Amino acid sequence: MTPIRIPQPILERRSVRAYREGELPREDIEKLIEAAILAPSAGNLQPWEFIAVTDPETKMRLVDAALGQSFIAQASVVIVVCAVPSRSAARYGRRGAELYCLQDTAAAVENILLTAAANGLGACWVGAFDEKQVAEAIGVPEGVRPIALIPIGPPAESPPRRPRRSLSEVLHWERW
Repeated sequence: MTPIRIPQPILERRSVRAYREGELPREDIEKLIEAAILAPSAGNLQPWEFIAVTDPETKMRLVDAALGQSFIAQASVVIVVCAVPSRSAARYGRRGAELYCLQDTAAAVENILLTAAANGLGACWVGAFDEKQVAEAIGVPEGVRPIALIPIGPPAESPPRRPRRSLSEVLHWERW
């Protein structure tokens, strides 16, 4: 058996908060979403929806909703990842609505981030925002929750790797 290795996109992924000008072709944005929908989900219910925002005015509304994080407006596209709790609740009740749909959308977010990194794009997972303001900015219907904003574009920076806790700090064998 070949020893397990960490794939290159995981090693290269960084939170990029500065972007060069340039549009992403629609086909590239669609590929990012195709990667997202390949993520695992509880019961294969896929409780996610994605809004690709390229309009400068709408991006500015997202900046306002995200507590003034202005780098969001610089990105070629902002993908808003939303959860539909009722899809998960239909099979899993409260736990589906409160946990599984969030886990599922988080997996989809990570697939987008890794696909962006693997293709030389910069991206950042933004979770600090007012859900109601984001929902209003992009016309999200009742019962759907914006979970993450992902600004994506050609990177204008190469952030260094951030420190991580060591394996010995986080890995427990058999019990805590």
